[in-house]
Amino acid sequence: MIKCLKADLHIHSCLSPCADLMMSPKRIVEMAVGKGLDMIAISDHNSAENINAAMKVAHNTSLKVLAGMEIATVEEVHLVGIFPDHDAAMSMQELVYARLTPGENKEELFGEQIIVNESDEVEGYNHRLLIGATSLPIEEVVREIHNLKGVAIASHVDREVYSIIGQLGFIPEGLAIDALELSPAAKYAEAAARIPQLTDYPVVTCSDAHNLDEIGQRTTKFWMEDSTVDEIRNAFLKKEGRHIELAN
Repeated sequence: MIKCLKADLHIHSCLSPCADLMMSPKRIVEMAVGKGLDMIAISDHNSAENINAAMKVAHNTSLKVLAGMEIATVEEVHLVGIFPDHDAAMSMQELVYARLTPGENKEELFGEQIIVNESDEVEGYNHRLLIGATSLPIEEVVREIHNLKGVAIASHVDREVYSIIGQLGFIPEGLAIDALELSPAAKYAEAAARIPQLTDYPVVTCSDAHNLDEIGQRTTKFWMEDSTVDEIRNAFLKKEGRHIELAN
């Protein structure tokens, strides 16, 4: 049976150096539940190390946590990959880590990158330069996301930096992007007037939350049977009554 599921698919945990240190998996899940969300994705920069903890916290709640990652391509385009399970996200992480900009994170410049368990206990620090870009071309990132049965969403396409439009000026023909994301402050009509290709793709809005208060401030309604990546893909394709709706 098709039902309406309210989703925020772009949330950063304290593993992302630009996120608030209060963004632990436990607090993220508690805030998402409190705001009545049905589905979220932890989508940290170039890493998936806090996803499993969030999934464990949400296990006995009404909230479904999906495995995401915001990957920076060699063109400095940000893409959110949403994967069918934790193992698929970790496979993507292995590739991303192998192609990440060399060097260590400078906490005094970029912020700490904290790995936290489901009990809010710090398990360690990621010292990779997660804020940096990979050497992966955008076509390869999309292809690998699809190889892992995930969906590829171009992040905050209305922004001037770190977006496919801002970096390339257009969406390359043949690039198999599944959907485009608008940033939290963007309005669809204004963005569509500036970005003609916006109307050619499914469009989602997400919070891109970096602190707890931002979680769920922008969401998308998914009309589908269950909180799975396969159903998200079907909603993007408008299969058998499934569809999406910008919620706020």
